[in-house]
Amino acid sequence: MESEKAAGILGAIVAIAVLGAAFFFVPPGGIGKSAKPATQPQPTPEAPVSAAPAPRGPVIRDVPQQ
Repeated sequence: MESEKAAGILGAIVAIAVLGAAFFFVPPGGIGKSAKPATQPQPTPEAPVSAAPAPRGPVIRDVPQQ
């Protein structure tokens, strides 16, 4: 029973340390909020330059079995 008591105390100390680290390292506020949109206007996309078509893979044909 003594080991269970020691394990409980050690678990409580670890839990307090983890919660303290979580509060210390997480920035205050802003949790769950989306980021503000950029204030700079987005440039309008221009028509893409026609590039060469993508290379095609090997052609696999069904061969009838005899």
